[in-house]
Amino acid sequence: MPEPPVRSRKVTVYRHFSALCQECASYFNLKSITLANNMYLCVVNLLKYYFINLFKKHCIMNKMKWMVLFMSITMIFSGCASMNNTGKGAAIGGGSGAALGAILGGVIGKGKGAAIGAAIGTAVGAGTGALIGKKMDKAAAEAKQIEGAQVEQITDNNGLQAVKVTFDSGILFTTGNANLSAAAKSALSKFANNVLNQNRDMDVSIYGYTDNQGWKNSTAAQSQQKNLNLSQERAQSVSSYLLSCGVSTNQIKGVQGMGESDPVASNDTAAGREQNRRVEVYMYASEQMIKDAQAASN
Repeated sequence: MPEPPVRSRKVTVYRHFSALCQECASYFNLKSITLANNMYLCVVNLLKYYFINLFKKHCIMNKMKWMVLFMSITMIFSGCASMNNTGKGAAIGGGSGAALGAILGGVIGKGKGAAIGAAIGTAVGAGTGALIGKKMDKAAAEAKQIEGAQVEQITDNNGLQAVKVTFDSGILFTTGNANLSAAAKSALSKFANNVLNQNRDMDVSIYGYTDNQGWKNSTAAQSQQKNLNLSQERAQSVSSYLLSCGVSTNQIKGVQGMGESDPVASNDTAAGREQNRRVEVYMYASEQMIKDAQAASN
């Protein structure tokens, strides 16, 4: 039987979710399903074709599993504006598991959420998520004290809360090179001593980025490669300096240059290009932290 067109599958997905909205509203004796419908639209817009493919590949999933998934997403999105990491950690750890964490992490963390996280192989419970969320709240608060650091709270591939710290390359480096400035060394020293060294049970991944500007006397392909190399050198410079400040080599799990990929702003403006030239440091629960939290929550 030929595969239905994309539009038909979208309609099928909408009908499934509309039915779920009705059931949830009925179950909780709600007089209106406006909130549920709005959450449906929010989820679909964010995850695009994910649900289509999931329905296609896992059509045998029963209705109750879909209700649990839907309610977990609704709870997370409706409370994310006011809930701290402790609360979100409990919600995600207890309600959705690693798969949902990877999906949300990829959206919230601009693609990195699904790439970071200890390889534990199993979902964690609400108690474990809450304990780790509390630690991440503390680490985020400490990181916010570092000059030039932009701090975000994201989700890793285990559905656990993590912290993303972005350093503007304009602060860290001069144009076209990977040598750290004096101001950069001061900020990274404080970041190492006040944050990373105080949270040695957190793993760290470092990513470097550039804008899409070409290099003099270089073709487009050559410029892309040079930008990729420069982003790798900058990520490595940050990693090396953090190590010189006492951060453990076992704590830094990855150092990668991403070049021009994954821009966070338009490269058509000077302000946008400035935002795209950056180094991102991700702090997330290590395997040992997860084990300790699981033991403490039992």
